[in-house]
Amino acid sequence: MRKIIHCDCDCFYAAVEMRDNPALSDVPIAIGGSVERRGVVATCNYPAREFGIHSAMPMAQALKRCPHLIVIRGDMAKYKGVARQVFAIYRDVTELIEPLSLDEAFLDVTNVTLCNGSATRMAEAIRQRVKQEVGITVSAGVAPNKFLAKIASDWRKPDGLFVITPNDIDRFVQQLSVKKIHGVGPRTAEKLAGLGIYTGADLRARPLTELVEQFGRFGQRLFELSHGRDERPVKTHRERKSVSTEQTYPHDLPTLQACREALPTLIADLEQRYARLDPSPGVRGVMVKVKFNDFTQTTVEHADPAPDLAQFETLLNVGWARGARPVRLLGVGYRLAEDTTAQQLTLF
Repeated sequence: MRKIIHCDCDCFYAAVEMRDNPALSDVPIAIGGSVERRGVVATCNYPAREFGIHSAMPMAQALKRCPHLIVIRGDMAKYKGVARQVFAIYRDVTELIEPLSLDEAFLDVTNVTLCNGSATRMAEAIRQRVKQEVGITVSAGVAPNKFLAKIASDWRKPDGLFVITPNDIDRFVQQLSVKKIHGVGPRTAEKLAGLGIYTGADLRARPLTELVEQFGRFGQRLFELSHGRDERPVKTHRERKSVSTEQTYPHDLPTLQACREALPTLIADLEQRYARLDPSPGVRGVMVKVKFNDFTQTTVEHADPAPDLAQFETLLNVGWARGARPVRLLGVGYRLAEDTTAQQLTLF
């Protein structure tokens, strides 16, 4: 059985700003774009969250909820430097690290002998070192698999540690709200509630065939997670599946034609991002994302190994027709081909 630690820095960007300016520690702050450029909240500290502010919220809405909110543009180069310090501490424990973002990672410590092999003591040692050497806090979850470790790290945030032992799995999962399961968004939660499913115990009470019939392949995943099963290993190398770019406009694009005129600039930026990939993977499809001025959004995709402007325009036409209203954000992207490199095996 594996020993997995999930480490998650608490309100990472905001934590770095509060570390560098302690006067910000007890006042609401948000990191993100300006109202004038229709920016959104990248993250915020806990005093700001008391006002209902959260990541991805439009900054204008955040300021309505908290007029004295301090908005900081942010410094990505600084945040990346801090992340490197944090990950260096992780690497002192294990090389089996799967980064999920700048501030979040899975660590496989199954065969690590530090702390007499205790994953709980390793997690606490990591948290103490990050606090002392970097000056921010990390919440950690310890469990026999990635699914449970990620849930555990959020259980006692901020600056918390929660452990799910093998003997705890059955009891913990049965009482777990399905809303805590990764992949269960508002719509899926609503559908589950319509079926009378609110907890892991409710999921267990349903046969696998019913869950697959209702949710397709995700039904199989729900069935496995309701029993606390997750066999995914910690992957030290993650295969990129897409590359994309998007733009929020200072003023809504009022018509389909205005959206079409904005496409070439977006596509040029996308091609530059794609060109920086090394090695360059193949392209297996294209996508266009449209967010309307009422914040509804849609994404249109099509398999095409040789995309051009006309293909993007066709997808834009389809996406725009789904809302047929002014557009605040456009995005374009490539779906990337999987690595099909094969290795010839010996006969014996």
